[in-house]
Amino acid sequence: MYQLSDIKTHNSASDCWIAIHGNVYDVTKFLPDHPGGKAIILKHAGTDGTAAFEAVHPREVLDEYLSLEQKLGKFEPRPGSHDVAEVTNADENAPSAPEVPIHTILSLSEMESLALTRLTPKALSYYASGTDDEITKRANGTIYRSILLRPRVFVDCSTSDISTTILGNRVGLPVFVAPAALAKLAHPAGEAGIASACSGFGALQIISKNASLSVPDIVAAGPDAVFAWQLYVLKDLAATERTLATIRRIPQIKFIVLTLDAPFPGKREADERFKAHEVAAGTAGKQVWGTEAGLTWETTLTWLRKHTDLPIVLKGVQTWEDAALAARYFPSVRGVILSNHGGRALDTATTPVQVLLEMRRFVPWVFDKLEVFVDGGVRRGTDVVKALALGARGVGIGRAALYGLAVGGEEGVRRTLEILADEVATAMRLLGVATVDELRPQHVNTSVLNPVLYDGPVAASDLVEDKTRAKL
Repeated sequence: MYQLSDIKTHNSASDCWIAIHGNVYDVTKFLPDHPGGKAIILKHAGTDGTAAFEAVHPREVLDEYLSLEQKLGKFEPRPGSHDVAEVTNADENAPSAPEVPIHTILSLSEMESLALTRLTPKALSYYASGTDDEITKRANGTIYRSILLRPRVFVDCSTSDISTTILGNRVGLPVFVAPAALAKLAHPAGEAGIASACSGFGALQIISKNASLSVPDIVAAGPDAVFAWQLYVLKDLAATERTLATIRRIPQIKFIVLTLDAPFPGKREADERFKAHEVAAGTAGKQVWGTEAGLTWETTLTWLRKHTDLPIVLKGVQTWEDAALAARYFPSVRGVILSNHGGRALDTATTPVQVLLEMRRFVPWVFDKLEVFVDGGVRRGTDVVKALALGARGVGIGRAALYGLAVGGEEGVRRTLEILADEVATAMRLLGVATVDELRPQHVNTSVLNPVLYDGPVAASDLVEDKTRAKL
């Protein structure tokens, strides 16, 4: 049985012990591989770091990343002692903001503005940051403003049904919560608060691989929600396989979302600047990336199919060519999410709406083969309707859910979904559309975007896997 005096001397990069959830771990060899960098571990070395750990991680992460050899034994804090390290994620320098009744918030922009006054600097730098000049992050949303709606009149619009299906699962609205990591940075309810809000709408939540709560705890909070799980393939393939085995035992997970739009981290300057400010000079080190960058279509999909019977959706498709390649792997692949990681990976990459339009131009048959989803930049119900009219099955929100969580916890997320649901229903009625399935390309005018769509060469080789280039 270890006490604080036994571990507090082991607090250097060459000899690092930490207590978490009543156990003492030697994490010296893990320091270079910690996805969040070694600085945060060193900050709590030689202490009981449970509170800091719980602020961003579920308990199960320990079993995934640390071996039995690194678990040294039990930790027993002294009665009345202050062995627990200080945690600053939830309240560190958080600006004060006046309380606003949730029901009075009328738009996602208003919700975001309030969230920006309540999030800690750490959360703000992580959630809001985009890569480089954030051109793609901004373009994801502004491109919707270039699409015009074409309403029809003398159509009975007395009723409006915004429900739909996603991979055979009935959902109450065509908006889903995209995988967004570390939700407890926004509110202690974390991903469970998002799940509970989704449950009220029968909505889909894609649980982040880097969620701050365990998957069982999240799904338990949303009995009427639909769930999928985001997969990052780690360099430690055995660890990924162990996690997939765990996911197989959770029946609420309906499909797997293999994330491909961030095989390596983009240069998110706001996030990097905060980390540099937060950590003492010389302790931050280089950014660590624990995902496997050498994945390929045939090899990876064959491997994944051996470890799950669930439908597979590929998140991060950014060209019509890769959408067509994905369709060639049906039925192993059942859908694609057009996404550029919210502008957090490669700046000046194509927006999801442009990819959607290019798919309609070059490979319209893909829409008959796969379910196509769009993620990134949605701020209004009209944005959702425009994407659906162009062939999307559903539209994802990421930051918007986190901002709602920051403003009002579960109630804030519920209000975010309520705003979008009301705006979608209103837009459909004014278009003369009674159900989501009735939305068609003729309901939108996208001609102004023609000059920004791809008009380069199209080669047959673009639709065949090149084992030296085509990376998942």
